[in-house]
Amino acid sequence: MRRLGELEAEIMDRFWRWDRPATVREVVDDINEHRDAAYTTVTTVTTILFHKGHLTRTRDGRVWHYQATASREAYAAALMEDGLGASEDRPAALAQFVENLDADEIAALRKALRDVGRRAKE
Repeated sequence: MRRLGELEAEIMDRFWRWDRPATVREVVDDINEHRDAAYTTVTTVTTILFHKGHLTRTRDGRVWHYQATASREAYAAALMEDGLGASEDRPAALAQFVENLDADEIAALRKALRDVGRRAKE
């Protein structure tokens, strides 16, 4: 999975935070509270995100309503999986990744591994 571009990430951030269907107009209005973004540019990038599979859309009259297909966490996990796939030595890449974690992140990783282990036993 390719990392999102700057405007793609800014648009996806709205859908992840809002966790509901929204129109391009809503996204543009929200972005324009912080910086100028043209409606046509946001429409184009939102359509690209739809075609890449990051968004779904449904029509309501003449307006498209978009919604994220996966959570921000699922997107981040897919990026990490791709990063591991770029290595010829996945265990070494994992070890390097873990070395860069702080204590709270290591605790969260341990908990996740325990939870996955428990589910595997069920």
